[in-house]
Amino acid sequence: MCASHVFTKTSPTLLLAPCVRLFSALLFVICLSTNSSSADESGVSFWYPGTFGSVAAVPVQPGWSFTAYDYYGSVIGNKTDFVWLQPGYTFATPVLGGQAAVGLGTFIGGDSTSSDSVTGFGDLYPQATLKWNQGVNNFIGYVTGGIPVGAYDAKRLSNLGLGHGAVDGGFGYTYFDQKSGHEFSAVTGLTDNFTNPSTHYRSGVDWHFDWAASQFLSQQFSVGAVGYVYKQIGCDSGSGDLVGCFQSQVFGIGPQLTFLLPIGAWQGCLNLKTYKEFDAENRPDGWNAWITFSISPAAPSAKPLT
Repeated sequence: MCASHVFTKTSPTLLLAPCVRLFSALLFVICLSTNSSSADESGVSFWYPGTFGSVAAVPVQPGWSFTAYDYYGSVIGNKTDFVWLQPGYTFATPVLGGQAAVGLGTFIGGDSTSSDSVTGFGDLYPQATLKWNQGVNNFIGYVTGGIPVGAYDAKRLSNLGLGHGAVDGGFGYTYFDQKSGHEFSAVTGLTDNFTNPSTHYRSGVDWHFDWAASQFLSQQFSVGAVGYVYKQIGCDSGSGDLVGCFQSQVFGIGPQLTFLLPIGAWQGCLNLKTYKEFDAENRPDGWNAWITFSISPAAPSAKPLT
């Protein structure tokens, strides 16, 4: 995720060498592989770990915005590749002293196993956020959910839709010093899953924690690391659950690069990140990569310090 930044001083470039070494070391981890089984229904959760990233809580410029990302995930026996599309609008009038925004996302792509595959649209994901800023400290509260309208068939092994609704909410924090270019973000939340009417299966409550750290090496470029923790804290249930309480978890870590791209009165942002998963329980694990591009109104220019 990206925000419209106004730097008042060029970020230090002496940190380039150690940051590149960190990026290379984390990238090397991606070459490893692991295996696991599954919980949640079919081993698929509503929340995609890693959804929140750098500057997640930093307010942006009011107006329309658009975010798209290509997600590619590979676990044993399954590959997922889709393009996420989300228009959004940030309000200029404060709400509860913060900056309110709304958006609606969906995706188009494919999911495949060794014996089945599907291509089409996913579910709908409405989202609302509130952000507050106090100097280098930024805070976010969010609520989102899933409307099950995507390509789904309970008889298929591959699906893009979940087949059930869900509600998710949480909060987070970003430390961002625009003078030094230091940034760290962390967002946590809980998912309450509804019963799948086709299978009478209800996935347990999920807890997720996304974090990201970056260093701006110039006004347009940063390098850093990302990670997540995902864990079921509630039991799967329903008449379709034939195994009783079944809980899953997975951890992920990897590198990221971010490029800010001025486009007239707009600011584009290109973010590249990838995660290697580990310590999985009752859930498929592997690796996933994200290529995100977002565009939003540019921040007013500021004179650099002399």
